[in-house]
Amino acid sequence: MPTDKKLVEELLASAGIQTDGGNPYDIKVNDARFYRRLIENGSLGVGEAYMEGWWDCDDLQELFNRVLRTGLDKHIRQNSLKYLMFGLRAKLFNQQSRHKSKRVAKQHYDLGNHLYELMLDKYMMYSCGYWKDADNLDEAQEHKLDLICRKLKLRPGLKVLDIGCGWGGFAKYAAEKYQVKVTGITLSVEQANLAVEKCEGLDVTIRVQDYRDLDETFDRIVSIGMFEHVGYKNHRRFMEICSKCLDRKGIFLLHTIGANDGDQQSTDPWINKYIFPGGVLPGACQIARSIEQIFLLEDWHNFGYDYETTLQAWLANFKAHLSDFEAHLGRSGTRMWEYYLATCAAAFNSRKIGLWQVVLRHPTGSGKYISER
Repeated sequence: MPTDKKLVEELLASAGIQTDGGNPYDIKVNDARFYRRLIENGSLGVGEAYMEGWWDCDDLQELFNRVLRTGLDKHIRQNSLKYLMFGLRAKLFNQQSRHKSKRVAKQHYDLGNHLYELMLDKYMMYSCGYWKDADNLDEAQEHKLDLICRKLKLRPGLKVLDIGCGWGGFAKYAAEKYQVKVTGITLSVEQANLAVEKCEGLDVTIRVQDYRDLDETFDRIVSIGMFEHVGYKNHRRFMEICSKCLDRKGIFLLHTIGANDGDQQSTDPWINKYIFPGGVLPGACQIARSIEQIFLLEDWHNFGYDYETTLQAWLANFKAHLSDFEAHLGRSGTRMWEYYLATCAAAFNSRKIGLWQVVLRHPTGSGKYISER
């Protein structure tokens, strides 16, 4: 019977990867227990082993580019009992209930505003930038913000709802540049506190609130990078609430990461445990079903390749301030963030996932809609 090491080496070889090879994307094994951990725990074991220093790689993104392009990740998932059990729980239980939805805010978004300030752009947008005609991260995020404002057809005096407002970047930009009144909601206390500070003096209201408690009308609604936390069991309810809160002549823009391989009911176990608990990327078919007889689809824009560039920019900022992150997170936590950013960049590079901006209106909305690019 092949040894654990032999089995893993054969798996990796199918993707052109060696252990202790000479290529930057090859794996350097520091602890022989790595092989058994991969076999028993799949992607969760691989990620945890990296956090604990059991293996290293000079080019993590290219390593996972190769893993994803060859489908090696699916092979590992199919042979992982823990992954199968994780997926079963996601099918049976609502992982994004009111109570469970607060986990990601406390674990990830309340990590520390200072660290996010070091990694992100001047508007602190923790979502994909729009790199068309942009030379750096600040420009890419400002271009994204303006693209959203133009797609929403903003004009002075409109009431805008920002669901999942983060640190107030969109609210600040829209209020300053387009003179609109913005209400932003988030579940993160840390985000809300900084958003209030950044938007001081503007016509902006920031609230710590669950989207399920919304009951007021707005001219425009935007949600940037929040729908990934809603969960497929709640997609329809989310759209119903947005429909109820949107003026009959209004516009709703949904900015979300999307899965390119159909219905998603759970996420990667390592991502779920360490980065985004309860998060799951929507598939195109899931979004389409969730808006049936509620909204009219006006535009669907995919610029997923821009997310790879955005993640690489975040990773560069992260590495430039490595000592700050390590002082706050420790060595294991710092390796966790490096692993997260690099593997996500690979997922966009391999086109496993994309970035979608979807423009929606009520079916009774009048007038022709012309999209922006």
